[in-house]
Parts: sequence; structure tokens; C-alpha cells
Amino acid sequence: FFCKEKMLVNSLPLLIFSLSSFQTKSKKTLARPNVKNIVLVEGVRTPFLLSGTTYVSIVLLWGLLHRTAIPKDVVDYIIYGTVIQEVKTSNVAREAALGAGFSDKIPSHTVTMACISSNQAMTSAVGLIAAGQCDAVVAGGVEFMSDVPIRHSRKMRKTMLSLNKAKTLGQRLSLLGSIRLAHLSPELPAVAEFSTSETMGHSADRLAAAFGVSRVEQDEFALRSHSLAKKAQDAGLLQDVISFKVPGRDIVSQDNGIRPSSMEQMAKLKPAFIKPHGTVTAANSSFLTDGASAVLIMSEEKALAMGYKPKAYLRDFVYVSQDPKDQLLLGPTYGTPKVLERAGLTMSDIDVFEFHEAFAGQIMANLKAMDSDWFAQTYMGRKSKVGTPPMDKFNLWGGSLSLGHPFGATGCRLVTTVAHRLQKEGGQYGLVAACAAGGQVSDTHVQHSLVVPAMIAFCTYAKHLYEL
Repeated sequence: FFCKEKMLVNSLPLLIFSLSSFQTKSKKTLARPNVKNIVLVEGVRTPFLLSGTTYVSIVLLWGLLHRTAIPKDVVDYIIYGTVIQEVKTSNVAREAALGAGFSDKIPSHTVTMACISSNQAMTSAVGLIAAGQCDAVVAGGVEFMSDVPIRHSRKMRKTMLSLNKAKTLGQRLSLLGSIRLAHLSPELPAVAEFSTSETMGHSADRLAAAFGVSRVEQDEFALRSHSLAKKAQDAGLLQDVISFKVPGRDIVSQDNGIRPSSMEQMAKLKPAFIKPHGTVTAANSSFLTDGASAVLIMSEEKALAMGYKPKAYLRDFVYVSQDPKDQLLLGPTYGTPKVLERAGLTMSDIDVFEFHEAFAGQIMANLKAMDSDWFAQTYMGRKSKVGTPPMDKFNLWGGSLSLGHPFGATGCRLVTTVAHRLQKEGGQYGLVAACAAGGQVSDTHVQHSLVVPAMIAFCTYAKHLYEL
């Protein structure tokens, strides 16, 4: 959630961001006595690029330093999220920090939690500041699907390790002679749930069918996402994007996956997962994406002492987990009411909603579940439905379907977008929600502060909050 006043961030399964705007009167205060206020100072990201197009390297921390002009020695800790890890840089946060020129005395660690990895990075930062361990933390995420690690087969790995231990020429020759063509088959990164052996796309297709979400509904939502993203891009609203020079190539300055089409063109695509009768296609799914994001999170006292005008207060967060088989992507439905109840707010109090769009079918299924008394009573133990976000407040600058979805970086993009929308639209509370592999979800509340249903809550400042 985003709210206009100060908010407390609690380490729970859901997260709320709150953001306050100088254009609106405060509805209520989410500040809590004797609790440190934590703020979002700035958020940046690289352009999100279709994998296999323009490969980008991690230069984002330089961009954050440049935009905030924060002295490198002021940062107390750096946390990054990623999903497909490179063995050589398993702690990518540390390598990125050193590469950007941060002091080698600043601790850094990397987290992974599927599509909400950078959400986890942000809430970890909030926890460090709330506990009094730090005053300024950089959190972010990165994913480069254009260059994923590909391993040898298990048989080949076993043979190579045995070769390393072989003591005689005869032993080595014997092992080399045991190699067959099957040994040379590469092992690609898993794209399926380990616990169910089912791909997320397949789960999304089944979920859409279970909630009666038609192919037309999914294509319409996907077209809406691309159209709104294009409109926001052309209007210069995606101000978190920073340009950079790719070695040997041109300057990259904007997302390249935004491609508004037509319902007629989208209808021509065949099902991508459940064939031939599935409804999830390449057009209504998020695409493999390269990109990185970063945010600067500080205690309010430290931020103001350094002359910053924070964008939002980070108020509360919640993480929830569901059955990874049949409710893999339904986390936002379960997390949203929890984060709202913690903040003492209702759906009507929220001015800005930003939900991660893994699949159009996943979004539509969640909206239908949230609008169902039967689902609430049968599966959630609630007396009545959660209620649905008004579409005139929902993902108005596009979403993951159009902007792209670098697994480890999307969370920061969602939170920064909520903060910017609250300021632009004069809203007070924002809510961010994001589902992830394993049946997990993060809800955030931001206040302008901003609210986020991935069960993470933060509060943001309006630019002139202290000039009222």
C-alpha cells in the first residue's frame, strides 16, 4: 500500500507500500508510535529487453548512484535478487557492488525467491533498517535470460569428476572410452516446478480453464497491457528507465517488448502449452526478458538529513504460500485481504494497483477469484469475497506482459511504478502484488504513499510533502 503518512513495515508474508500525495488530503495515518519510518528514495532500472536481442550487462548500480548522487560510503548494505544464477557470480550482489565502485567494506548478499526475488531483497532491506542495523540499503534484482548456464548431462559430469580423480593413464583412458553420444546431451535450466514437474504456463492454462477465463478475455487483457505500456512510454512516464551504452552496440534507452497488436493477429497464434485446446499463447504470456532494477531504501531520518525528498513510505509486507499444484498463481487473491486488514484499509482506499502479469489468464483468474463469495467461503475461510480492483486504477502503465519480466528484477519495477503513479495521479495508497513459482506471493503496501498486494507495504512521499 502507498499512503500519505508514515507506515511501519512488518516482516510478514505480505507487503504493503503506502504513498502520500500533496494533491490529496490524507485519508488516515498508517504511522505507528515509536516505529521507525522507512522510505523509498529512488528506483531505477535498465530497459527491459527481449532475451536474445540486445544483451545488457549490469551497470545499474552506477545509474542509481548517478541519479541519487549518494556518496558510496553512506550505503550500509546491498541486497540483490536473481533466479537463474551463474556459478562464477553466485553472489551477484557482491560482484555488482564491487564493479560499481562501492567500498569493499559494504556487506552484500543475494537472495532468490523466483519471481519475487527483488521483493525479498527490498523487504530484507526494510528489516535491516527497522532493526536499527542499517540506515541506507540498496536493493534490487537482475536476470539475463540471453546467457543462462547450460550444464553437461549428469552422466558426463560424473565421468569428468571421475577423470579428475583418476591416478593412472589406464584409468583415464577407460573413463574416456566409456563416453557415449548420450553423455553429450546438454542439460538446460529447469522450466518446471520441481514439486509437480509442471511448467508455469501449463498451470496458468489449467487455472484459466478452472475459472472459465476465455481465450478472448486473455487476449483482450494482453492487448490492454501493451496499449497502455505504449501510451506510457510515448508520454515519458516510465521515468525509472535509465539509458546505457552496450559495448559494441548502440545506446539502449527503452523497453523493446512493447508491441501493441490486434485481436485478429493474436487470435492466429496457437496454444503454447496445452495443445490443441489450451488458451495460453505467446501473445497473452510474459516473455523471457533481460534486465535489472535497483532501489535506494533509507530510514526517513537519514534521508531527510541528507536532503532527499523520498518518493514513498514502505509500510508493511506479507508473504503467503499456496498449493503449488492447483493454486500456483493465486497468491494475490490470498495476500491482498491480509495486507489490507493489517493496514486497516479496504479495497476502496487503494488509489493505485500494480499486479505482476505473468499471464493474462493468471490475472483474470485472480480477479474472478477475488470477486467470488463461493471461492472466499470455500477456500479462504472468509464470509464474503475479497473484491476486485477497479480497472481504472489497475496497471495503467502496462505490466509484465508488455514491459517484460526479468524474473529477479520485476519487484522493484512494480514498487517504483506505484510510487510514480501515486505522485502523477495524486493518489495516497498503493498496492503491489506478485505471484511466484512454488505457489508463493508477495504483497506490499506503499503510501504517498503506496500499497502493494504481493503482500509488501511501503509508504511514499509526494515531492512537496514537506512544503504543505
